[in-house]
Amino acid sequence: MPGTEQNAPIDVPRGLKGVVVTDTALGDVRGLEGFYHYREYSAVELAQTRTFEDVWHLMFHGSLPDAAERAAFTTRTAALRRLPEDVCDALPAIARSCALAGPLAGLRTALSLAGASAGFRPLYDIGADRRRADALAASAIVPTLLTALHRLGQGQTPVEPRDDLPYAANYLYMLTGREPEPARARAIERYLISAIDHGFNASTFTARVIASTGADLAACLVGAIGALSGPLHGGAPSRALDTLDAIGTPERIDPWIRERVLAGDRIMGFGHPVYRTEDPRSRMLKEIARGFGGPLVDFAMQVEQRVEAILAELKPGRELHTNVEFYAGVVMELCGLPREMFTPTFASARVVGWSANILEQAEDSKIIRPAARYTGPPPPRPVPAI
Repeated sequence: MPGTEQNAPIDVPRGLKGVVVTDTALGDVRGLEGFYHYREYSAVELAQTRTFEDVWHLMFHGSLPDAAERAAFTTRTAALRRLPEDVCDALPAIARSCALAGPLAGLRTALSLAGASAGFRPLYDIGADRRRADALAASAIVPTLLTALHRLGQGQTPVEPRDDLPYAANYLYMLTGREPEPARARAIERYLISAIDHGFNASTFTARVIASTGADLAACLVGAIGALSGPLHGGAPSRALDTLDAIGTPERIDPWIRERVLAGDRIMGFGHPVYRTEDPRSRMLKEIARGFGGPLVDFAMQVEQRVEAILAELKPGRELHTNVEFYAGVVMELCGLPREMFTPTFASARVVGWSANILEQAEDSKIIRPAARYTGPPPPRPVPAI
């Protein structure tokens, strides 16, 4: 019967792994090759050669800017960094309420408030120009919100953004109150560029699902932030450093790793659900870390080498390489970021990728509505009387 065919369950992998759900022009991840790209350009090459604003322009407008376009876009986005007064007034209370959960939890509330204050309307009801304007505004204020929430949580006064500093340098300035050294600003900028987008990960997919309902842009971003907060997604950079702390000294590397591998425990900072070879982001960040040098970098490289060697011995045929979180944590530590700001820093970049995906999804009015396979007791059963 036609109806039976239409309602027949479709077998799909758990977690939708490998299932294609839509078309996108924003980029892709080729896990078997260890390669990912933003539009037609290598994401790692962009991080090595371009500014954050250049790549933001690429994701939103589809092209890399020339010198004049870069200047105009940089000026425009810098002017959007300041928070409205009603949002500023609410931040101390949000920071107090999220004292234990941290700035990323506070961002969900603060960004929702900022969207309402700015009059964000449902994507379904507005045109492409207004959607892009909302996306620019939201992406520009996220670093300001995150750094303000962090400083308030530390009993410090938020630092106003500076229009004369590029995105990454301004982020570090708002976080610390000091203009960063150029080498540190550039290291963080390269990390931020590498984190803008990465295929249909959990948070990006969440943003697109919400966008498919026609909800406003802030609602889409808040959902994405919720997905990112999970330790199995964006919450791992500080945990990777916690692994190094737990090992402690070079002579403890082998016994510590062997115990974890034999127990089947996850080693944070290693492995990725997509890459079957070295994570290109990790390769780039390792290069940045080596440029700084020092005991932490040397120890991290020793741990990386021994994890791969021990795994090859105990689990032959199973490859496990460092992922982006491992050396991202090292780089952020070397640049003076507190660990509780590692995942928020990731979010300050990924908001651009989320927004680009939301804008693309908003062009398609089809709601994302998958099905689930029912596995409970066979229905219908009589409702028992009391």
